[in-house]
Amino acid sequence: MTTQPTESGTAADLGHPVDDSFHVFDTTLRDGAQREGINLTVADKLTIARHLDDFGVAFIEGGWPGANPRDTEFFSRAQQEITFRNAQLVAFGATRRPGATAAEDPQVKALLDSGAPVITLVAKSHDRHVELALRTTLDENLEMVRDTVSHLRAQGRRVFVDCEHFFDGYRANPAYAKAVVRTAAEAGADVVVLCDTNGGMLPAQIQAVVSTVLADTGARLGIHAQDDTGCAVANTLAAVDAGATHVQCTANGYGERVGNANLFPVVAALELKYDKRVLPPGALAEMTRISHAIAEVVNLTPSTHQPYVGVSAFAHKAGLHASAIKVDPDLYQHIDPERVGNTMRMLVSDMAGRASIELKGRELGIELGGDRELVGRVVERVKERELKGYTYEAADASFELLLRAEAEGRARRYFRTESWRAIVEDRPDGSHANEATVKLWAKGERIVATAEGNGPVNALDRAMRVGLERIYPPLAKLELVDYKVRILEGRHGTESTTRVLITTGDGEGEWSTVGVGANVIAASWEALEDAYTYGLLRAGVDPAE
Repeated sequence: MTTQPTESGTAADLGHPVDDSFHVFDTTLRDGAQREGINLTVADKLTIARHLDDFGVAFIEGGWPGANPRDTEFFSRAQQEITFRNAQLVAFGATRRPGATAAEDPQVKALLDSGAPVITLVAKSHDRHVELALRTTLDENLEMVRDTVSHLRAQGRRVFVDCEHFFDGYRANPAYAKAVVRTAAEAGADVVVLCDTNGGMLPAQIQAVVSTVLADTGARLGIHAQDDTGCAVANTLAAVDAGATHVQCTANGYGERVGNANLFPVVAALELKYDKRVLPPGALAEMTRISHAIAEVVNLTPSTHQPYVGVSAFAHKAGLHASAIKVDPDLYQHIDPERVGNTMRMLVSDMAGRASIELKGRELGIELGGDRELVGRVVERVKERELKGYTYEAADASFELLLRAEAEGRARRYFRTESWRAIVEDRPDGSHANEATVKLWAKGERIVATAEGNGPVNALDRAMRVGLERIYPPLAKLELVDYKVRILEGRHGTESTTRVLITTGDGEGEWSTVGVGANVIAASWEALEDAYTYGLLRAGVDPAE
């Protein structure tokens, strides 16, 4: 693979695995951090930068040094603490102030002081913004762009220019919007980025404007798309179709308002649909892991339905789909999920047919051997249970126990419940006491255990653990990870059927179980029984009965 020269050497000299002819530019640490609910510490930003570098993006925009102490500290620590293998660090800032010079502007100096080898300048390209927001003339704005780019270039920095509100500005005054692009390129900007700052554009509009601007200016163009019309990824790819060779994205689409173009679908499309090599070899297979790791850092639950990397991206529920997938997975999947580090999943529900059950059994390591009678019984059992309110698409552990019971002719049983009781005491001072007593049989021994908890379900869980841990030590590793309650449709108000989903972990993995009952405590007990039973099954414990 050939590499193109950069300001400080060749891409190969800098350790970059891909050439300079096409850029994947990530702005999670700046634009993505503007999402409501995200508040990144310097440590968070350093962690995300490492993940993005591992993924192989070419540029990581770290923030606006000088604008706030956190971003200034980030650049200082990033230079000392991170050895970038694939990416170059980018500092973001604005063109100089009106009526000054770039050489004397303190915020331009802060960009240089950051030590970042690449600087992105935001510039006004909408004439009304120049006159109303900057309160200067159109000619002075062009001089601000020219002076700032030239100054940074003279200091040995590579410069990208973000033309803010470009598409709205182009609609209002196309000659001036193109003049900003032309001025930036002539002053030495390597890339001029056309920004759909308000996110109101559609793919056909993006493609038409980018094509025209490219032809009229000859500048190297990039695209920055917000997702306010739900078209940010499509708009980004439309710009690529029109000749843009620099795409700005954020991990998981994080960003202001509804977000930015999502890095992962854009990169996957470029690699898998456009056949562009924009990542190091093998990096695409890390995409799902990177997406989820960044979601954990920003403390947001990963979107289950995100293209390519969501846990539901390759999940199949309908029996018709399962029948086809059994013959050839490509019949209902546009790519092999392993190419992006994801996996195919079969969901079991009342929509399931024989093929769904067989494929799910294979996924769980249970070969049904083409036993049509057995598969038929499982299908009918699932449909019967779901009619009562159970759901197995989110409770694989409960389904596996049901499947094994049918396949083996008896249920896995490590203990038997004689009775349980949960008491909630309302005290005069307004506090509550929760106590549970369970009576169980395990390995021929009758066990009576009592425990308190911070709620009736927690008290039952603790009592069950107190009673069984002595006989089954592996239960000591189990921990309740998540607990969800849903009141199903019914005609009796508070007597409606309740469904509980419990997620349990043992330090090595997690599993989910379901319980349904006339009240939340009964449903929870059933889900807890399955959770403990499955935990012992995972631990390789032989059934006691």
